[in-house]
Amino acid sequence: MREYSVPTLVDVPASANLTDTVFARAEREPAAVVIRRKEGDGWVDVTARQFADEVVRVAKGLIAAGIEPGDRVGLMSRTRYEWTVLDYAIWTAGAVGVPIYETSSADQIRWILSDSGARAVFVEHASHEETVREVLAELPGVKHLWRIEDGGLDELIAGGEGVSDETINERRTARGGRDLATIIYTSGTTGMPKGCKITHDNLLFTARNATSGPLRPMFDVQDRAALLFLPLAHSFARLIQVALIETHTVMAHTPNIKNVAPDLQSLKPTFLLGVPRVFEKVYNSAEQKATAEGKGKIFHLAADVAIRYSKAKDSGGPGLGLRIQHAIFDKLVYHKIRAATGGRLTAAVSGGSALGDRLGHFFRGIGIEVFEGWGLTETSAPSTVNPVGANRIGTVGKPLPGVTIAVADDGEILVSGRHVFDGYWNNEKATAEAFDEQGRLRTGDVGELDEDGYLKITGRKKEIIVTAGGKNVAPAPLEDRIRAHPLVSQAMVVGDDRPFVGALITLDPEALEQWKEANGRRNATLAELATDPAILAEMQKAVDEANRMVSKAEQIKKFIVLDTDLTEETGHVTPSLKLKRDIVARDFAKQIESLYG
Repeated sequence: MREYSVPTLVDVPASANLTDTVFARAEREPAAVVIRRKEGDGWVDVTARQFADEVVRVAKGLIAAGIEPGDRVGLMSRTRYEWTVLDYAIWTAGAVGVPIYETSSADQIRWILSDSGARAVFVEHASHEETVREVLAELPGVKHLWRIEDGGLDELIAGGEGVSDETINERRTARGGRDLATIIYTSGTTGMPKGCKITHDNLLFTARNATSGPLRPMFDVQDRAALLFLPLAHSFARLIQVALIETHTVMAHTPNIKNVAPDLQSLKPTFLLGVPRVFEKVYNSAEQKATAEGKGKIFHLAADVAIRYSKAKDSGGPGLGLRIQHAIFDKLVYHKIRAATGGRLTAAVSGGSALGDRLGHFFRGIGIEVFEGWGLTETSAPSTVNPVGANRIGTVGKPLPGVTIAVADDGEILVSGRHVFDGYWNNEKATAEAFDEQGRLRTGDVGELDEDGYLKITGRKKEIIVTAGGKNVAPAPLEDRIRAHPLVSQAMVVGDDRPFVGALITLDPEALEQWKEANGRRNATLAELATDPAILAEMQKAVDEANRMVSKAEQIKKFIVLDTDLTEETGHVTPSLKLKRDIVARDFAKQIESLYG
């Protein structure tokens, strides 16, 4: 068994809680801008004092409504300013936040609110309220429902006007590191979601050590700002929210990934948080735009140079010829991509799944370095991240300060540290099963740990495909490489107990529109395109590229293009864009069988 530990850098006091920085800064720097709030087409500054006061008003309303210390409060919304206010107000009142994805079904909402024993729930808008009210009759413990939009919080705030500042201070300061801050439910890729108990110390310890250690240069930038657009119901985005508050980084929100491009240009962030699909979209959009302008060949040459330039930095540095090519393409191509992100973005953090070497080198080559990390909801999001200045593309980095990573004999990654959760809510059996005899968290991920402590994820223990010939195949790397093709939306590798490896592939609707225009197929349906010889030839290229990574026995022998996409709306991926493999296999059983017929 190989093991690697990094010593703790910041020791968080046992008395500390997540609200401390908000109120301390409001006292020390009341006029400092902490958040930029989107209003119309512009951004409005929110000062430390204004933010703290708004948090207090909502917290007073919660207390007046009967919310007691330790009570659970649901929060269902897109990523927006009010989410952050409500999160910190819930903590200020001494309560526990329970995030709910805004795309959740009535059944999912029923389970989360029931299992957590929530006393109240916030929703964003009328359709959310309608969905929640479908299940409220079955949830007698939920006493309040408040809506963010249309002035829905005004009544709550008005009700708290009689609550004293002394009461707020008592509630707020009574919570310490060991107290529960949030219950975050897992994605539920298999079975019912489990509630992860995350403490104040879990989040503070993780945020402070990550930003004071491997990622510190990102948070030393003058006038630093970050745009949040991933769902704040996800542990990764939630941790980043805390990190931005703790590091005094200006935070902004955008509720939909479709709004990201114009918001990046207007906000001009220095830091970005994303998942691999976001970076794939940025690359594919740039490629499609260049192709539409008749500059596709130039873009591909520029991309190749960027990748070679980045790789050369890891092996002695680029030579003169490559530096000259890079400088030329920087003026022709790279600066345009950087300008599309606002012009100040130089670094980003990616998590959730593997980014892939190609994208990692491309973005570093154009001047936006992506630092890949890894973790679980159970580890307060990150356990590892690539350090700024020592980024090893293709790995997920080294353990955060205060974290120990071990790889068991069967390849499973084991984790220990103060960032590890306090167990599953109301599920002692699952909690016991989550840890080994030494108290280390069994992650279910399989990986390799090198002598310098860099971790490489090679698959999921439960997702490893074993073919009829006994060959073990990790599907994720093959899928990641196929998804790199601009026309691909999703890919799922199959082949368990089968004679060979196969794949289901779906097409990206946005990319298809340009392809149809360029290929005289403007009126073609998705079903027609799924069997179009030209499309199939492109998919074969994507599969061939993936197959280059693995041995002959692991290669994809056959694939099928589905006439529908796999999305969160269809129930086939989680809000964090992870495939629900069992559901996909069930719903497309006939298509899978056709691969082997």
